Amino acid sequence: MTTAVVFAYSEPGVRCIRELLAQGIEIPLLFSHSDDPGEAQWFGSVAQLAKENGLKIVTPDSPNTPAWLAEGTAIHPDFVFSFYYRHMLDRAWLSLPRLGALNIHGSLLPKYRGRAPVHWAIIHGETQTGASLHYMVEKPDAGALVDQEAVPILENDTALEVSIKVAAAAAIVLRRSLPRLISGKAPSQPLDLSKGSYYGRRRPEDGRIDWRQGARAIHDLVRAVAPPFPGAFTEVNGCRLGVLQTRLDAQPVNYPDRIPCLYTDAGQWYADCADGRRLKILQLTANGEPVAHNTVPRALLDQPLALKAQA
Repeated sequence: MTTAVVFAYSEPGVRCIRELLAQGIEIPLLFSHSDDPGEAQWFGSVAQLAKENGLKIVTPDSPNTPAWLAEGTAIHPDFVFSFYYRHMLDRAWLSLPRLGALNIHGSLLPKYRGRAPVHWAIIHGETQTGASLHYMVEKPDAGALVDQEAVPILENDTALEVSIKVAAAAAIVLRRSLPRLISGKAPSQPLDLSKGSYYGRRRPEDGRIDWRQGARAIHDLVRAVAPPFPGAFTEVNGCRLGVLQTRLDAQPVNYPDRIPCLYTDAGQWYADCADGRRLKILQLTANGEPVAHNTVPRALLDQPLALKAQA
């Protein structure tokens, strides 16, 4: 019986654990996280999956303690797997398994190492991303690559839609790699980090729109942080406006001398942007409440509304 100590959370965690179980991998110890009530739960539950399959699951503040390392050592695992687990694992965990410690990362490594890879890929206008299976080393997302699977990013895809694609790709990569990993014959290649990139975590404040940017860059930000994530926003006349869904519009701007600006036209919200293109705004909120076309808040009546050209 092949054994693995698993560290997992989020949708890739759920799908990859299912793959391990489907291929007969025994999981005597599963580390996860307690759900944050302030975080939108768009993903499946590792805890529920563990309950359904009788797996021992723990959610410590840190797995890198002598007690947890001793428990892991006593298992003598063949593998350690990390599937979207949010803590870095100490060297002791990485050197513990007989056949290796491997991680699933949500990008086409070496691009977009680090945090929030799907969001950063969309923000930078990428047309594809994917899931990568690689060996873990102490440096994040830097170990030798075993396999990866690409997925497309369409022009209007949101981070949620791309994240679901990436989770499916993660399961595909793991499914086809496991037999070779178990046999000890899985090929791998070192990552050339000079050809990649590293990005840090994103905060809700990072959704503030910089109206110095063009329509495409703003559209990419909007879909990268669209609900269930915190969303893009701006401020106009004392209102915090949530710009939650947009489309690039082929029509010319209405107010070339007032760029950048926000306005309604024929019952639809638009933003004329700094590059002379305009965005159609499909979902707009004011101070958290949806803005209907026939019930415009008083602060938004005097149109076109000037938009701050600086974040």
